[in-house]
Amino acid sequence: MADELEACEAAVKAHPDFHAALQRRGLDLAQVVVDPWAIGNFGFADEVGHRLSRCLYYVRTTPESNFYARPIDGLVPVVNLNTMTVVRIEDVGDVPVPPEPGEYAREFFQDQFRQDLKPLSITQPEGPSFTIEGHHIRWQRWQMRVGFTPREGLVLYQVGYEDEGKVRPILYRASMAEMVVPYGDPRPQHFRKNAFDLGEHGVGMLANSLTNGCDCFGEIRYFDGVLTDSQGNVSVTKNAICLHEEDFGILWKHTDWRRDHVDVRRSRRLVVSFIATVDNYEYGFYWYFYQDGTIQYEVKLTGILLVGALADQPKYGTLVASAVNALNHQHFFAMRLDFDIDGCPNSVYEVNSEAEPMGSENPFGNGWYAVSTLLKQEQDAQRLIDPFNARYWKVVNPNVQNRLGQPTGFKLIPGENVLPFAHPNAPILKRAGFLTRHLWVTPYHPDENFPAGPYPNQHPGGEGLPQWTQANRDLENTDVVLWYVFGYHHVPRPEDWPVMPVAYSGFTLKPVGFFAQNPALDVPPSPPKHACHSGQGGVSAGPEPS
Repeated sequence: MADELEACEAAVKAHPDFHAALQRRGLDLAQVVVDPWAIGNFGFADEVGHRLSRCLYYVRTTPESNFYARPIDGLVPVVNLNTMTVVRIEDVGDVPVPPEPGEYAREFFQDQFRQDLKPLSITQPEGPSFTIEGHHIRWQRWQMRVGFTPREGLVLYQVGYEDEGKVRPILYRASMAEMVVPYGDPRPQHFRKNAFDLGEHGVGMLANSLTNGCDCFGEIRYFDGVLTDSQGNVSVTKNAICLHEEDFGILWKHTDWRRDHVDVRRSRRLVVSFIATVDNYEYGFYWYFYQDGTIQYEVKLTGILLVGALADQPKYGTLVASAVNALNHQHFFAMRLDFDIDGCPNSVYEVNSEAEPMGSENPFGNGWYAVSTLLKQEQDAQRLIDPFNARYWKVVNPNVQNRLGQPTGFKLIPGENVLPFAHPNAPILKRAGFLTRHLWVTPYHPDENFPAGPYPNQHPGGEGLPQWTQANRDLENTDVVLWYVFGYHHVPRPEDWPVMPVAYSGFTLKPVGFFAQNPALDVPPSPPKHACHSGQGGVSAGPEPS
C-alpha cells in the first residue's frame, strides 16, 4: 500500500546492519533514498507465508537531485511489511555509485530553455461540447459513465453511440486489468524486478492529482478519485481523471476537381485520461472517442529509466551515462473489454487476409480476400497477432443486422506489440501466464476480473486466464469478454536519459458494419474564422510539375 512506503523506508534506515553497509561504502544515510518493491515469488521456502518487500536504494547528490541517477547496487534490504522489520540484508559486494547527478528538473535548466517558442493557445469561448451529470458523460453522439478503482484506476461503463435517436451499446465495462513490467537482467541485483503494477501496487492508488494547463490542455473538467488507505481511511485524489476535447486533423475530405469543389471536415476527439506514477515511471492512460465511432486506447510511457551501476557489463542494458546501465525491459498491458454490441449475446471472429493463388480466377496475381473464422470455444480463442496476414478480431451481434444484411460489430486492430522474452519456465511466466497470448476470450463470469487472478502478490502462479480457459467454455452467441494483451519492448537509448520522452503503445476499436454508412457525414464544416490561412502569406513550393 502506498502509505506503507514511508514506514518501510524508516525500518531499513533504522537497522544497524544497513548503517554498517553504508559506512563501509562511504555513503551518508541522510542522502539515501529507499524504494520498496514487491518481491515476487521465486520459490524460496523461507519467504512462504510472509508479506515481504525488496528494497532498492539510491543517493541524492543534493536534496533536490534526481536520486534515480545514482543507484546503490549490491545491497538489498528485505522487509516484512506486516511487522515492518528487516528480515535480511542481501549484500553481494560493493559497487561504485555512478558519479553524475542526471538532473532534469526545471531549476537546473533555467538558463538553457529555448527562446524561440511562440505561444500556442487553445480556446473554447462557448465552453466544451460535452455535458456531465454526476459520472455520466455525453459528447456528440457518445455516452458513457466513468468510475475509478484503487487497482485499475479509470474504468468506463456503458459506452454507447447515439444512432437515429437511439443509444446503441458497445462496451458494458472496459478497463486495464493488469500491467506487468519484467526486466531482462539476470544478475543477483536485478532478476527479481518483475512488477505487477495493478495487482501488487494498484495504479489507482498511485494516480496523480492533475493540474490544469500541464497534464491536460484546453477546456477541462475533472473527476476525483475516492479511495481508502491501508487502514481503511478515506483518501481522495483530487482531479484524478481529466476530460477534454482535442482537434485531431482531418476527419474526412474529398476534392472534386472537375467542378472545383472541396468538402473537408476536421476531426475532434473526446479524451478521458489519468496518469499514475509507479516509482520511477509515469504512465498516462488515454481513451479517445472519435466522431466516426472509433475508440482508441493509448498508453503514454515517460518518467525515468530503471538503471543499474554495473556499467562494465552492459549486455542486458544500454550505457546512458557514466557508469549508468539502463536495463532492458518490457511493459505489458492487459485490457478487459466486456463487449455488449447492440446488447447481448455477441460472437467473436478472427479475420485474416489471404492471397488468391495464380490461376484462371486470378490471372495477374493481384487478388486477395479476407477470411472470417468464428472462435467457438476458449481454447480456439487464444491468439497471437499476425501483421503478415493483417490479422484483426471482430465482435459482432449475430442477432442484429445492418441494412446490408451484415451483423453489426466492432473490430479490434492491434498496434505495436511483442511477446515476453522470458523463458517459458521462468517464474514471471508462471505468475503472468496470460502474457503468452495477445488475445483471450472468455464468457462473462462475475469472479473473472483480473488476468493473473485476484491476488498475484507473491502468488506462485497458474491462476487467472490460463486456469479459467481450461474449461474450454462455449463462446458463440453469448456474453463475451475480450482480453487484449499488448507490450512495449524497451531497449533503452541514451536519448531516454535522464528523463524519457513519451513513448506510445495501444490499440484501436473501429465499427465494422455497426453503421449504415459513414456516421460522421453530419459533422458540420469549420466556421470561416477557423479556416487555415497563413498569417504572413504563403511560401512558394516551386513551379508546378509539367
